[in-house]
Amino acid sequence: MSDYRRRTSEEVLAQIERLRRARHKIFIGAAAGVGKTYAMLSEAHELKEHGIDVVAAIIDTHGRPETAAQVAGIEVLPPLAVSHGSLVRQELDLDAVLRRAPDVVLIDELAHQNAPGMRNRKRWQDVQEILAAGINVHSTLNIQHLQSLNDIVAQVTGIHVRETVPDSVVAEATELRLIDLAPEALIERLRQGKVYPPQQTQQALDKFFRLGNLTALRELVLRTVADQTDEDLGEYRRVHHITAPWPTKERILVCVTSTPLGQVLIRRGYRMAERLKGDLLVASVREPRHTPSLKEAQLLDLNLRLAAELGAQIIRAEDAEVAKRLVAIANEVEATQIVLGETRRTRLQEILHGSVIDRILRETRDADVLIVAGTREGR
Repeated sequence: MSDYRRRTSEEVLAQIERLRRARHKIFIGAAAGVGKTYAMLSEAHELKEHGIDVVAAIIDTHGRPETAAQVAGIEVLPPLAVSHGSLVRQELDLDAVLRRAPDVVLIDELAHQNAPGMRNRKRWQDVQEILAAGINVHSTLNIQHLQSLNDIVAQVTGIHVRETVPDSVVAEATELRLIDLAPEALIERLRQGKVYPPQQTQQALDKFFRLGNLTALRELVLRTVADQTDEDLGEYRRVHHITAPWPTKERILVCVTSTPLGQVLIRRGYRMAERLKGDLLVASVREPRHTPSLKEAQLLDLNLRLAAELGAQIIRAEDAEVAKRLVAIANEVEATQIVLGETRRTRLQEILHGSVIDRILRETRDADVLIVAGTREGR
């Protein structure tokens, strides 16, 4: 059970290294134009008001007047002019940032690919050097540039994104600041010329900025930030030795065996999870001394196939103490509700072997337990 095991020496050293590094805040959004750079600059002004030394190393306003106005009053380091063929590109001057060593440096477009011949191929690699030097970084990123989502983004939008950032860079960030804007509002901003110049607007509307594309990208960024929040919460709980579940999200754990009642329990759990916008988990624990008959094996397989069809996370285990293992699973997955089926054991069997339901009720402190009566078909 990952939440309760002792951390290895490698994990402890990794945690110490994370604490030594400077802080990295990423302003992340579904697409260009949602306001990431504007929000980063606005926060920079607030930091300056509190006496924090803030410097902008590279800012791309994309010609947006509102964003350009936010740059006023913030020290801007001159970009590095790099010749590439007949072009001269403006790049982040990494050495200038390291020499200046501000409290916080602002770096736009984390996924940017540097010009050939620079020390690092990618801007996120520049950021890694800056963080290692103890300088805090605020950066911006669109969700389509996350490396693990590259194939999904190409499938959704029809556009293969070449500039990507490794997931580890985002996972190691101190904070993800979600900058959200409804797809309809973003399309309206685009039509008003607030995202791209007029000559690029129609092409953007016809290709990348379609309503379906933006809705899918918005869902991806919301899920990414939610997953990162779950990771941060889990780490906080581990560091502070908090073992009781926090009901920040409903997690319905359905306990099934090789009986027809399992179908009833799984459907009940599914309806609960849907109504509460929570997660559905289905657990099956078998006693090693019990060899299931062909009929029992088929029924359990049928139950678990239904669980899979309904999108449940399936947990299978083997333990001589079924109730104890189910309680442990409930703690591990942080179940907020446990769904059990009415027992088929006789009173004598319960006296001799104990009642699974009674033990779960006794040992469960932080989750509600629902006992579902079996129908005639479900016994």
